[in-house]
Amino acid sequence: MKPQVVRECAELHSVVKSLHLQNLRVGLVPTMGALHAGHISLVKESLKQSDWTIVSIFVNPTQFAPGEDFEKYPRTLKNDLALLEEVNEKENIIVFTPSADEMYPKNFHSYVDVAGAALPLEGTFRPTHFRGVATVVLKLFNMTQADAAFFGQKDFQQVQVIRQFVRDLNVPIEIQMCPIIRETDGLAMSSRNRYLSPEARTRALCLSQSLEKAREMILRDGCRSRRVVDAAIRAILAHPNHSVDYVAIVDPVTLLPNEDDTIQLPAAILLAVRVDDTRLIDNLLIESEN
Repeated sequence: MKPQVVRECAELHSVVKSLHLQNLRVGLVPTMGALHAGHISLVKESLKQSDWTIVSIFVNPTQFAPGEDFEKYPRTLKNDLALLEEVNEKENIIVFTPSADEMYPKNFHSYVDVAGAALPLEGTFRPTHFRGVATVVLKLFNMTQADAAFFGQKDFQQVQVIRQFVRDLNVPIEIQMCPIIRETDGLAMSSRNRYLSPEARTRALCLSQSLEKAREMILRDGCRSRRVVDAAIRAILAHPNHSVDYVAIVDPVTLLPNEDDTIQLPAAILLAVRVDDTRLIDNLLIESEN
């Protein structure tokens, strides 16, 4: 069945109020649309755990810097709704797809300023990004009053930033991180993969391949030198048409490396690489030697 579509904040408030008056559990899946199997896996997890699931589809302008791909970012609402219709068996999906003016009306001046986990990595290369992410996500939390929100591990740093501000600002919501969904050849699913030419897409496999090599070095070979693992990853990523923004082997909560060269578990390995003109991210979480 086609999901219910809501476009205005006031209407969403009315719908959400009705659900909570019935003591129904509400899950939230925030997206920017251009949905793929990775997003649908989050929706399915929310449907498992919730009576109703709200999927937001909003290309958030405040998380893009000048020169990034805001204008180019794919907007595929018709296809998104068709994908959601396929999993809406119990008719318990609501799609919230507001306009930019609805989310950021005239005289909007209040933003969520995040530090800590927001500062390294993406924060270095995209310094205003998490300010925009945190602001729109907190607005969605407030508007939906959801019991739980579901995010993908592919955006690992984003999840840690959201967990941080939820803790710091006492937001009453569970944050759940769901596994990365990959193509059969290992490429992490992303709405930006459609930017890649066939040849560039083949080269983009170096991200997942480098992470798999790092996993082998750490778990199978017992390598605990951050410098050695970093060098091995960069060797696999190297190509004249690739530009590595960062390779980071860090604590999974603080997103900071150890002060010395050793890798301590649990550890997260995060990558950001420009393949031709397309910026891709991927990561690996190693929780224990098992």
